[in-house]
Amino acid sequence: MKKIDIFFEKKPLKMICLGFSSGLPILLVFSTLSVWLVKAGISRSTVTLFSWAGFAYAFKYLWSPLVDNYRLPILKKFGHRRSWLLLSQLLIIVSLIFTAFTDPKESLFLTALFITILAFFSATQDILIDAFRIESAPQSLQGPLSSMYIAGYRIAMLVAGAGSLWLASFFGTEIYDQNVWKKVYLIMSLFMLIGVFATIISDEPKFKRNFNTDNHIKFLITILIAVIGFIFLYSIIDNPFKKDEILSSFLFSTMRLIICFIFSYIIISLLILIKFAPKNKISKSYMGPILNFIKRYGKFAFLILLLISLYRIADIVMGVMANIFYLEKGYKISEIATYSKFFGVFATILGGFIGGYCSYKFGTMKSLFFGALIAASSNLLFAWLAISPISINFLITVITADNISSGFAGAAFVIYLSGLTSIKFTATQYALFSSIMLFIPKLIAGYAGGWVDFMGYYYFFSLTAFLGLPVLFLIFWISKVAPVKN
Repeated sequence: MKKIDIFFEKKPLKMICLGFSSGLPILLVFSTLSVWLVKAGISRSTVTLFSWAGFAYAFKYLWSPLVDNYRLPILKKFGHRRSWLLLSQLLIIVSLIFTAFTDPKESLFLTALFITILAFFSATQDILIDAFRIESAPQSLQGPLSSMYIAGYRIAMLVAGAGSLWLASFFGTEIYDQNVWKKVYLIMSLFMLIGVFATIISDEPKFKRNFNTDNHIKFLITILIAVIGFIFLYSIIDNPFKKDEILSSFLFSTMRLIICFIFSYIIISLLILIKFAPKNKISKSYMGPILNFIKRYGKFAFLILLLISLYRIADIVMGVMANIFYLEKGYKISEIATYSKFFGVFATILGGFIGGYCSYKFGTMKSLFFGALIAASSNLLFAWLAISPISINFLITVITADNISSGFAGAAFVIYLSGLTSIKFTATQYALFSSIMLFIPKLIAGYAGGWVDFMGYYYFFSLTAFLGLPVLFLIFWISKVAPVKN
């Protein structure tokens, strides 16, 4: 009985509120937004490019040392962690409000700008909640805290996913009306007050750290200059290819991103050379975790990183088109909300439990292989749905299978990444793995709409299924040469 009572203590109950605060913005950045844009008449190729806002989550490790060590001059009475957390939550609310008052039909740029800002502050909040959870309680209480965090996160997915679409349907948005979406996003911003309240009533973690303000200000300026350089160079390099030249446009955009990253690296190197940027701080924050991983896995490190970068590719590339497909197929927003965003969440949770159990019972690598297999195979069900007549039963079948497989693969993958992570660099290394996991899939997903324009939904979904085949070979190979010990 005492084991159950621990979930009703103050810290776990507060954590469910913080989990809710963490899970709410992410669907408003991706899933709900895609429905809004489609209803506004935005082309599917443009809608899928909005998935690039997810790069904020992919590269959150770049500014994690700042929020980890730099003391805010404002809100300092709340303490180090809570001041940062409160600031990020307030800025999420502001970003949601500004997003609500934009109309993508009139100014797509403003919508994209505020969605990107929203994603940035949401990713920052995730960094802080993870640190807050770890520092707030001893190891014995981390299990209940994590469980309550996940519970809150899933509840938020229901509210921001199914809830927002139900609201949109209730306000009458089968025909586009910007006022409907303004109301939806304003209501969602009010839900963020749950996280704000939890932050205010929580106690600051009793964790001592040494602050070097001067170093961290220079570090911040260095990163800002590098980011500005990246954005500037990216904006002046025009894509010479037309929208219908999908492959050429994709390859050029990929090269443009690589060039911009190299340019940012050169900027940081020059700032180190002139002794402005804190070399030791940058090396310790970024190179230490990478070198540690390479040292532990040696010549197989690249293979493992390749697996990480490709494991969720079939799932993510397909997923960015799901809502758009449902709408263009002829399903109503209320139906998408009920079957995809409501029942789909429970199917994902079920798949996660099964994946976790199988990893424990049969081993990580076997579960990883099976998860990749069913996640890719479920995309073929979408290909079947694309050529089938409209049917709620068909929709429920496909969504259930897809979400169970996604939950299974996700759980197995998290366990795998956890096994790869060194205890010396827990937060940073895991953030790096997460970033690598998202980069290539998000890059390709941005062009998903263009690929659908080119080949149609049936062949697109079939292609995404085949994208998962190299992953199966990689898992089989790595399981022989560099398995994770259970």
